[in-house]
Amino acid sequence: QVQFVESGGGLVQPGGSLRLSCTTYGLMFDIYTMGWFHKGPGNQRERELIASIGWDGSVNYDDSVKGRFTISRDNAKTGVYLQINSLKPEDTGVYYCNRVPGFAPWGQGTQVTVSS
Repeated sequence: QVQFVESGGGLVQPGGSLRLSCTTYGLMFDIYTMGWFHKGPGNQRERELIASIGWDGSVNYDDSVKGRFTISRDNAKTGVYLQINSLKPEDTGVYYCNRVPGFAPWGQGTQVTVSS
């Protein structure tokens, strides 16, 4: 069964940094585009794709994170990573990794809270 396990979140002050990690299981990892999705606070918010990386290493970013976030992958470890810098309060939320487009089941995600 496919499984995504995210980690690395936490409480940080504005301007701080975090490195998020995701390990995948049961997925033919190296053939897929992988992404990080952000779900902001509030039950009505949807998961939004903010960064993706292709099997060939090509990357794309949402304008809201461009220049601050860096996505990477390690096919040997079936891992996807997100370096997030210059954090802003609006970056608060739960971060998920998944194939692009995302499909169930989703992982638990990792909570990032940006607050002074």
